[in-house]
Amino acid sequence: MSSTSEHATPGFLVWRLSTKWRVAVDRAVAPLGLTHAQYSLVASLYGMHRAGQRPSQRQLADHTGLEPLYVSKLARALEAAGVVDRTRDPADPRAIRLSLTEDGREVARRAIGVVQGLLEQLLEPLGGLGGERTKAFSRELATLLDVSLDVTLDAPIDSTSDSPIDASLDTHLDSHPDEE
Repeated sequence: MSSTSEHATPGFLVWRLSTKWRVAVDRAVAPLGLTHAQYSLVASLYGMHRAGQRPSQRQLADHTGLEPLYVSKLARALEAAGVVDRTRDPADPRAIRLSLTEDGREVARRAIGVVQGLLEQLLEPLGGLGGERTKAFSRELATLLDVSLDVTLDAPIDSTSDSPIDASLDTHLDSHPDEE
């Protein structure tokens, strides 16, 4: 474990890991003309298409965890690139249904293969994609993702107290990689 992460909070580590993986995926899919966020949409659409679904932008936003407005922006850019088709839902004219074009399906297949290889490499310390530690790690992450964001603070905020946030900031400041 690096000195940066030895005393870091779980939130900081999750943030660092997600940033590292986002950058790695961005670099891996860039030759295919995609960003990490676009890859998330394309790969999700590919999987949903294989399951017989043609999701609305809202359904895709819910599936990916991205904001609906951001999904709309990404879908328009992917449509302009010839990767995604956007059509009005005849049952609900406010809804936009998304599907991959033939070129989009090919880009998705290639991108999924590239990212699977990258994930195998990134997860090697846990035994690779099929490793037991990776499966356990995935279950733990899924548990955290299932926690509702509708959390209320029970205690009032007191700027003079030694709060867990203050301790967390001290930990991060003490172990900042730029200071080594």
